[in-house]
Amino acid sequence: MGFVTPHGDDADSIFQRVFAGESVIRRVRSGREGWAADVLVGKAEWNPQRDTTPIQRVAMDPVAQMAFVSAQKALTQAGLIENDTALDRAGIYMGCSIGGAETNEQGYQTYHTRSVRRTKPSTVPRVMPSAVAAHISMEFGIRGPSQTYSVACASSAMAIGEAFRAIRDGYLDCVVAGGAEAMLADAVLAAWEALGVLAREHPDGPEASVRPFDAARTGFALAEGAAVLILESEEHARARGVKPLGEIVGYGASSDAHNLTHPYMDGQARCLRAALADACLPPEAIGYISAHATGTLVGDRVEVDAIKEVFGAHALRVPVSATKSMHGHLVGAAGAVELGLTLMGLARGQVPPTANLSHPDAGCDLDCVPMRGREVPGLDYALSNSFAFGGSNVSLVARRV
Repeated sequence: MGFVTPHGDDADSIFQRVFAGESVIRRVRSGREGWAADVLVGKAEWNPQRDTTPIQRVAMDPVAQMAFVSAQKALTQAGLIENDTALDRAGIYMGCSIGGAETNEQGYQTYHTRSVRRTKPSTVPRVMPSAVAAHISMEFGIRGPSQTYSVACASSAMAIGEAFRAIRDGYLDCVVAGGAEAMLADAVLAAWEALGVLAREHPDGPEASVRPFDAARTGFALAEGAAVLILESEEHARARGVKPLGEIVGYGASSDAHNLTHPYMDGQARCLRAALADACLPPEAIGYISAHATGTLVGDRVEVDAIKEVFGAHALRVPVSATKSMHGHLVGAAGAVELGLTLMGLARGQVPPTANLSHPDAGCDLDCVPMRGREVPGLDYALSNSFAFGGSNVSLVARRV
């Protein structure tokens, strides 16, 4: 696995900070003088000057830069950087919601403020969402299929799920899979503000403002970052003599067919059932659920209702937590980041907490692991949810190895 997140870019450190309940949400000033606003965000902690070359920074929007760095970390950890043969039947499946938001905004600013039609020739290649996967392919010489999934908040979870299927069905031996997002541009932040889903600052400060499942929740903080996982078949990994970090055993997807922005319990329940069926597991086998839970009033309750619908009495026993309370909502990268945290938790027998959960909503009456992480002996299976605008739902089931 490789990460660039608001908690940093070292996997072990990221998990330790999240397990401790450390929120890194902060306030930034967005917009120009006269019509600016304070917005809560999860800003990625990384060093572009250290991790990318000047040429890469010219050719890549920050979203592709973060994806490249995450992929490099993942490939290095997997022992694949110097092993071209192992990548002969490898593909790239990445999720990205809107692509190069910063480049897009710079292009429009040039057009409207300078009243000139000439912009940088690199604008289109930097803006397109598929640039994320394309740069990984070019940088590391991966010549298999390159897929880009743009399904709002479910983008990277769907990319990982489809990569899992491609390997299981024998099309590929190995896939670089994950997602990236970098949409903290002023106009994009203003658009999210208009939707009324961004969190208001809590009296205790920015870090306490994102509060999934809490009675005082007001929304989420938009965040940026990337996460890449190296998926490979068991046979491929064994032949290379590597020990996997975990195993994906189930993938479910569904569409609400209901509303662009309002979640629907039936669609989410269908997704959960599909993931469990794909994994050939009963609900009682799941020892932890990483919830999509963004901290919106409606969204959290709908997800809780879907979990109750599918898990029955076990819903009240299984730990359910929302790490967006600490790192914010990475949209197209959210599913990959949260699955990565879930896999690390499985390996350690630990589940992350829901930070800032001091006054649980009566309608969110599950075991939501308030404030700090928890040791869970015998944790074997976990499930990670990604439920997106547009009614696209993805659930992934993972197993400890």
